[in-house]
Amino acid sequence: MATVMQRWVRGRPAHPNGPTFLTYTPDGTKLITAGSNNVIRVYQTGSDGEPTNIDDVQDSNTALAASNDLFITGSEDGSVCVYTLDNYLYDRMLTRCTLPIRDIALSPDGLWAAVASDELEVKIIDIRDMTNVLYVRDLPKPPKHLSFHPSGSYLAISCTDGMVYVYSISTEDPALRNKFDGMIRRLEGEDEKSARVIWHPDGRAFATPTATRDVQVFNPNDGRKERIFTGGHMGDITALAWSPNGALLATAASDRKIIIWDTKTQKILARYDYSGVINLAWHPSDNILSFVTSDGELFIYPDFLSTENLSLLKQPTQPAPLIRDPLSETSGNARKTLTNGLKPVLESRSKRNSTPDSLDDILGPQSEGEEDDFVDDDDGAGYHDGINGCGKRSHNLIDGFEDRDPKRRAIYDSWQPEIHEAFQPGSTPWRGNRRYLCLNLIGFVWTVDQDSHHTVTVEFYDREFHRDFHFTDPYLYDKACLNEHGTLFSCPISLSNPAMIFYRPHETWTSRADWRTQLPAGEDITSISLSDSYITITTTASYIRTYTLFGTPLRIHRQKSSPIVTCASWRNYILTLGNGLVGASGNTQLVYTIENVKRDEICQSEDVVALPPDTRLKSVFWSDQGDPCIYDSSGVLLVLLHWRSPGQARWVPLLDTRTLERLRDGKREESYWPVAVAQDKFHCIILKGGDQYPYFPRPLLSEFEFKIPITTTPIPADKDREDPATGEGQRLEESFVRSSLMLSLLEDLTSSTHATYAQKSEVSRRETEVDKLLLQLLNVECREGEERGMKALEIVGLMRDRSGKLLEAAQKVAGRYGRGVLQEKIQEVAEKRLMGMDEEEEGEL
Repeated sequence: MATVMQRWVRGRPAHPNGPTFLTYTPDGTKLITAGSNNVIRVYQTGSDGEPTNIDDVQDSNTALAASNDLFITGSEDGSVCVYTLDNYLYDRMLTRCTLPIRDIALSPDGLWAAVASDELEVKIIDIRDMTNVLYVRDLPKPPKHLSFHPSGSYLAISCTDGMVYVYSISTEDPALRNKFDGMIRRLEGEDEKSARVIWHPDGRAFATPTATRDVQVFNPNDGRKERIFTGGHMGDITALAWSPNGALLATAASDRKIIIWDTKTQKILARYDYSGVINLAWHPSDNILSFVTSDGELFIYPDFLSTENLSLLKQPTQPAPLIRDPLSETSGNARKTLTNGLKPVLESRSKRNSTPDSLDDILGPQSEGEEDDFVDDDDGAGYHDGINGCGKRSHNLIDGFEDRDPKRRAIYDSWQPEIHEAFQPGSTPWRGNRRYLCLNLIGFVWTVDQDSHHTVTVEFYDREFHRDFHFTDPYLYDKACLNEHGTLFSCPISLSNPAMIFYRPHETWTSRADWRTQLPAGEDITSISLSDSYITITTTASYIRTYTLFGTPLRIHRQKSSPIVTCASWRNYILTLGNGLVGASGNTQLVYTIENVKRDEICQSEDVVALPPDTRLKSVFWSDQGDPCIYDSSGVLLVLLHWRSPGQARWVPLLDTRTLERLRDGKREESYWPVAVAQDKFHCIILKGGDQYPYFPRPLLSEFEFKIPITTTPIPADKDREDPATGEGQRLEESFVRSSLMLSLLEDLTSSTHATYAQKSEVSRRETEVDKLLLQLLNVECREGEERGMKALEIVGLMRDRSGKLLEAAQKVAGRYGRGVLQEKIQEVAEKRLMGMDEEEEGEL
């Protein structure tokens, strides 16, 4: 990091105090400013003379954009006006909105203007024909910032609710390409803090300011986090811009600093002390940076970069700062210059670096001094391409917004296995300055970013047993767990503190029982869990650390499957998930381990989590009866059956939310945020309008009965012709499978623990319930006709009836419908049961 010996530049009073905006024309000859008064100023680049003033424009300007021939302003009164630069006169009103304008963006070709206001839509207007307008409608919250992709084919919209939308505008009807939550903070439309998306000049990534005062680079295809510019500002970022070639990034913040970053290394090159900077702009070609302040002053800073950093600005367009970037192999991290339309030779490699199945492996190594290419590009005319890292002709470097699947792109560029990222169950990402740290049936924990600290609130659903509490959080806790006994928090590594956990019990018989403990230096926390007996944390060092409820370290071991993804606890059991072997799809398999901490026993070791291809794990938790449950991105809830028996566990679906009756008509667009499995129901939060996470105000909990996906009944064209017997039979079959599953889960519990009398009685009741369902199924089959006899007898064989009463009832059902042969067969089954001859034992060899 370098703090340059800055040369102070005198500010030019341009406008009164208030929001002030500036922009260069694409050719760099003019700099235009607008502010809260009714004057627009146009400065000539390289001239110290007075600017040209355009009077009698709208007051309270809120947006500004310019091409080489004209510029466009937006104001508080909702008007968008066009002015010419050849005679500096008002030309026409482009459009008018009912609410204040918030941003205007011009397409790279200068032919389209995107207009954002406090209305819930964005207008994209053809400047040549004002009647030709594209609309982005039905935004949930007003847009704050707009940004065109360098190709002009995509428009990024930053909304006040913390959402980023990317629309394709290459057709008459703009199409939503991606929707990202948690990238930016929630801001008001008039807020000076920035949530702007800035596309890198090469078009393969964009950057946004975050709530943590950093600048995060994202992949626009899937929202994956790339490089981050961090540790520079102590205040909220108010302005940011890439240099024209993308080699540098300039940021300004409320901490009175302007910082210049190296894009390639994400290191700070220079700091400048200027307060109140709210907008800045690079000159398109010269070493000039201009910026305006909230006081209405304009600063034009020539020779802004020092001599040692100026070379970065003179380079051709540089690659975006991606983590896995094929352009990083290019010498000097620069895009190769094309010669005669072809790529030059990569001079650093003269020998072929062959792939395992290439011709070189068959013919043997090349002789010393043998050249790789038959045609030499000795005159620099660009006769052939260079060689890439795989020993092959390199493909043309990709410009613009990549339109490929993220997984295929990763394999195509430089293959890396796709791992499952670590997450904390029950928590949500930042949305604005708020987020949930924990949501369950006990209550919820949420935090608010107050710039210098956080404030944490813990609320309970049952306030008769627990009292809500609220505290100031200087450690910036980012994870939490809540149960009936206490609340557990953890904070990440910071410059002043190592990673730390904090436990606060709800009730104790001592004066103070909360405690904190710090992790070793350099070790960060990836997930935490809390049970009635133990505290478990997983770390970046692949350690699983277990503590008692009051802070005594109990065990530490390194997980075999790493990186660790998450963990969950119930009583003495701990479930941990990690990344296992790489599958054929290029993704790591998600594996889990269940151990009994008290007995120091492993119940399941490195078994695979049953996830279909292209499906991600969204949450993991334990049911109220102590069975592990998962919820995946396809909306399926699964429970782990027979998990106490090593090698016998299997994942069984309890509910597929896509088959819910409320979604049958196809008119609802909603998803579900999992909260808990309790009382044989799925408790969740309904998310509408494409939302992925719950937000404030606190949403209500909903519950759904389990429904195992057995079959799908098509909706008949004529509902009067719907066969009631078919519907009844399918409902009974689903009830039978579901009741059998719940019985198996209860039997596993009672056979592995010291079961109470109530639990044993519940097993007997559920067995009878399953047999009654089979008896109802038998009734349906007998009613349908004699040809159903084989299936009817099979249903009787599934009964567990020990007393013989239900088998007698089955005979009566068959007799009621005149199924004499079936009645005789059931009598034979009853006699064999009475003699202790089970059909399964009879058939065994």
